[in-house]
Amino acid sequence: MSQLYTQFKETIAPALKTELGLKNVMQVPAISKVVINVGYGRHVKESGFIDHVEKTLRAITGQTPVHNKAKKSISNFKLREGTDIGMSVTLRGKNMYDFLYRFINITLPRVRDFRGLSVKSFDKGGNYTIGFKEHIAFPEVTGDSSEKIHGLQVVITTTAKDKKQGITLLKKMGFPFRDA
Repeated sequence: MSQLYTQFKETIAPALKTELGLKNVMQVPAISKVVINVGYGRHVKESGFIDHVEKTLRAITGQTPVHNKAKKSISNFKLREGTDIGMSVTLRGKNMYDFLYRFINITLPRVRDFRGLSVKSFDKGGNYTIGFKEHIAFPEVTGDSSEKIHGLQVVITTTAKDKKQGITLLKKMGFPFRDA
């Protein structure tokens, strides 16, 4: 399996069990999935931009992205129900742990002016969301695709019961949080 997964099973999970005061290893919070999401924004009608986003997501994750459709029409945004408004990739299992290992150790240090992640991006369920303004922080993206820079969002879904457990889990996994 992945290096991060074996580290989680051998050292992180037992440490979390004692730190959180849990009785069973199965109660220990874990990461269930990672979703990488890109919205088209004003580039909805540009097929070249959409192809570029698809190639980028495929390079970063190693999976084919799914096109997301609008659920309802909004006239102020010139949006019709059923039109493509973005794409996303859901990672689970080995691919998820491989992505997280590269994300923590390679991608985050490459982000411009990086001073650590904010703890404020957790929701009540212990899930964490990270937004990137530029996709070029990922090492899989080559320099020739930097003319069409777009943002993306990484959502890390955990089995944590609350925000405190989610923060503890991601800190133990090596996420560089800012002291705030």
